[in-house]
Amino acid sequence: MQDTTEFTMIQFLRRLFFFSFLISFFMTMFCSGSEFLSSESDSFFSFLKAIDHNNVLNISNIVVSSSLPPPQHPCLIKLNGVRCNSNATNIVEIRLDNLNLSGIFDANSLCKLQKLKFVSLANNNIRGTIPSSILHCRKLVHLNVTNNQLSGRLPKALTRLKYLKSLDVSNNNFSSKEEYRNLFTNYLAPISKLETKNDVVTIQPTPSPLTYNTNENSKKPWYTNIEILVGLVLGIGLILSSLYFIVKKSSKLMELESDVKKSHIVSPIKKVTTHEVKIKGRDINSNNNNDSELVFFVEDHERFKLEDLLRAKADLRSENFWSSLFKVKLENDVEYVVKRLKNLQVSCDEFGETLRKISKVKHSNILQLVGYRSTKEEKLIIYKYQSNGSLLNLLNDYIAGRKKFPWKLRLNIACGIARGLAFIYKKLDESEVINIPHGNLKLSNILLDEKNEALISEHGLSKFFDTNQGTFFSSNGYTPPEKNLTQKSDVYSFGVILLELLTGQSIEVSRIDIVKWVRSMVREEWTGEVFDKEVRENDQQGAFSLLNIALMCVSRLQENRPNVGEVLETIEGVMNAREQQEMDIFASKCCSNGSNQECCSLHQIIPDTWDSPGSNY
Repeated sequence: MQDTTEFTMIQFLRRLFFFSFLISFFMTMFCSGSEFLSSESDSFFSFLKAIDHNNVLNISNIVVSSSLPPPQHPCLIKLNGVRCNSNATNIVEIRLDNLNLSGIFDANSLCKLQKLKFVSLANNNIRGTIPSSILHCRKLVHLNVTNNQLSGRLPKALTRLKYLKSLDVSNNNFSSKEEYRNLFTNYLAPISKLETKNDVVTIQPTPSPLTYNTNENSKKPWYTNIEILVGLVLGIGLILSSLYFIVKKSSKLMELESDVKKSHIVSPIKKVTTHEVKIKGRDINSNNNNDSELVFFVEDHERFKLEDLLRAKADLRSENFWSSLFKVKLENDVEYVVKRLKNLQVSCDEFGETLRKISKVKHSNILQLVGYRSTKEEKLIIYKYQSNGSLLNLLNDYIAGRKKFPWKLRLNIACGIARGLAFIYKKLDESEVINIPHGNLKLSNILLDEKNEALISEHGLSKFFDTNQGTFFSSNGYTPPEKNLTQKSDVYSFGVILLELLTGQSIEVSRIDIVKWVRSMVREEWTGEVFDKEVRENDQQGAFSLLNIALMCVSRLQENRPNVGEVLETIEGVMNAREQQEMDIFASKCCSNGSNQECCSLHQIIPDTWDSPGSNY
């Protein structure tokens, strides 16, 4: 009797939970839709209030007049001058020309309209600036603010809007228009063959006064129709109820089948379960199980146990089709990076042998392996964590204004990468270690040690992947046209990195086709505009030398690309010339100080004797 009562109570709780879940699900879905409408509506009307301080548009009257309940979405009110998508859920176009609007350009509110593509505010009296937050209008294709009172500097963020094809900022009070004209033109020109006039790309404005129309026949989103909502809820409820009873019926059949088996065979379930737990425990803790061991390539005092790794705090940093990357902090506060490789068709023996060979590639500009773990289920590779992060982090911080990235440091990093690659290919030529190129050179795979020296990470891992699959060579901007794994493909990727250092652009973030853009700038004889301000103001002559070798590296034909040694020689030449220039400047200042004749004499002697065969230096 007690068993029957407990069974009935369990069934009642199951049903209560099931229907509670259904009610919560549909309430959440309905509320989410309302919040979405409210967010879009609030952002739109905030933007209108910002550009219309004199209430020319009668915004308050429009909202009050609507017969619809809150939230009063612009797509439901059917405003002229505002066009929405086919579902009437998102604003895609705003045309408010020739309306004598007087206010400021509120990009923060405007860019919260996530699907917005077209904005035209021509022939008004809008003042202020176009803020950098215009960057968040990610879908923007056309922007026309001609004949207003806008001023200040045009934000460089406009150049990072990858869909922007048409821009008109003429007849305003912007400063440095000539400086930005070339920049905008060259970002836009590769996208579409647009004609420029008066240093802008122009759009023909179409005046559309803002009025409203609450016609019952106007198209509304499906979730505002009560009949559709009720039908949808009932339909989904019926389907889920059917599934519930099917599962319930199946579970009863399984219980009956189990009872039949028990009547013929006595199965020691508890013993089997205990045995499975013991096996799993042995897999983790046993030192005799080779599959579970960590293999190290470092000194004994740097090693740790698998249990230490499993207990450590892990922070997922990145993930893709091939791998996951974790930052791990052990209990002794030592930090490591663990790369978990997935979808590998390689045996444990081959994996271990390959890593053993990779560990022998020791160079000050190559990140050293700490160790690995290899099982049939997963393969882990362990590196020492670098607190200064990657070259990608540094460049992004520089772009955002959080850090400085001087030309001297850029040169030193470029030289470090070239030296590391040259060492790898020296080993390849000598066939001493592992005959495989890097295959995945990019900013995020160049780490920086505590002295900001470049460390090439993930060398040799491309051996574990099938390079014939399209997923290996992604269209990330670093991949050469031929999509082969060779020394010349690494040279191409390194050439892209050099272009990023010279231009101050990060293609992993901006997704710009930097090779195409630089070529177009050089072709139009605007080569000087390629360089980042930091580069241009410090060593334009050396930058031109680096640009020439970088463009050779990204040549479409493999045979036209230099080898790594030639690239290294060019970079070292630029560094030596800069060091000599710094010495000359220092000596010149030293000689100008009459009280320090010893310094001046040393400067006069060294240049004549430094390279002399008879010199002691």
